[in-house]
Amino acid sequence: MRRHRGLVAFTLCLTLLAAPALAAPDGYVARLQALALLQTLNADLLSHDSATAVLQSWCDAHAPGGLKIVAQRVRGPDKPLPAEARAALGDGAAQGVRYRRVLLACGSQVLSEADNWYLPARLTPEMNRQLEETDTPFGVVVRALDFRRRNLSAKLLYAPLPPGWEASKAPRDAAPPIPAQVLQHSAVLGTPSGAPFSYVVETYTGQALAMALPRESRSLIWRLPPLG
Repeated sequence: MRRHRGLVAFTLCLTLLAAPALAAPDGYVARLQALALLQTLNADLLSHDSATAVLQSWCDAHAPGGLKIVAQRVRGPDKPLPAEARAALGDGAAQGVRYRRVLLACGSQVLSEADNWYLPARLTPEMNRQLEETDTPFGVVVRALDFRRRNLSAKLLYAPLPPGWEASKAPRDAAPPIPAQVLQHSAVLGTPSGAPFSYVVETYTGQALAMALPRESRSLIWRLPPLG
């Protein structure tokens, strides 16, 4: 069902993109391209268990060949365990929770910021070592668990088209500037038997969207603010 909804949304965006392309102002086409790409990324993430694998495919499609997704560790104080994370992790939270924050990058482009609260007791000693000592993405480290992803929320943080655009004339100005953050998901990862071991909040960046836009459209969308 999720895959069907994603396919319908993607097909709709492609139809909207193709129909006005011959006569619509350039700014309108750029808006439609940004919307289509944003919905495509959102649908891909919602229909796959591994966000890291989706970002690797995005990197393969929109960056020079051979680049691998790298997790850049962000050191600092642990963020408190949110109430929704405690509820998602269930009884396992009482055994102890660790926190890990990373930036997932494709070359020099940071594609997402991920906050992860996980249960070390449900991982192997080697997995825990890699999470503590290396910058390997979480999804890669725990891949052997054959984990399943249960999405809890998905929020679009960027609207290339204004409200009510379908009932009015095509916008003639450039699309609004791509913000530093364009999409946010929360999810719980669990084993095939249903035991949860990780709660994640993933915030996808404007850099992920900008790198996929055609160059001529990218120039019509105002300068991307720096990540903060």
